[in-house]
Amino acid sequence: MDSATDEAGLMAFLESLGIATSTVCHPPVFTVDEARANRGALPGGHCKCLFVRDKKKRRALVVVDEDRRVDLAVLAEKIGFGRLSFGSADSLKSMLGVVPGSVTPFALVNARVAPGDAPPLLVVLDAAMLKQSPLHYHPLHNAATTAITPDDLMRFVRACGYEPRIVDMDA
Repeated sequence: MDSATDEAGLMAFLESLGIATSTVCHPPVFTVDEARANRGALPGGHCKCLFVRDKKKRRALVVVDEDRRVDLAVLAEKIGFGRLSFGSADSLKSMLGVVPGSVTPFALVNARVAPGDAPPLLVVLDAAMLKQSPLHYHPLHNAATTAITPDDLMRFVRACGYEPRIVDMDA
């Protein structure tokens, strides 16, 4: 990918879909603990995102509640992938246009799929996470947090050309 969409482009795309969001700026954060310390008191679900791949080079963007511990072996079984590892920073940048620490479902704006084309990755959403509202994600960089409702998140993901797989991580 030569030029990734920036935050303004993301917000324009969301607005074109009729999706309202709100964004809070804060110092850059790289971990869940840093996010907790810097984001302030924002109601709703706070989330983390994992960019993973298997040996067949199938990739997935996995979005879960920030408190969820993810066992990669269990996750691989749930999504029908082989043994999972984290995708490289280069692969993340080329596919989603973001860097480690800024992984977000909003990065799908940089990997939109034309109708009829096969999506380049699987989008996996934690069923329990979707029961919270609003949900909070980085807006393509880690110096802000953007709130969106679960229904609007689903509309956004589908508008990017993906049918998310909702996974019960507790089952």
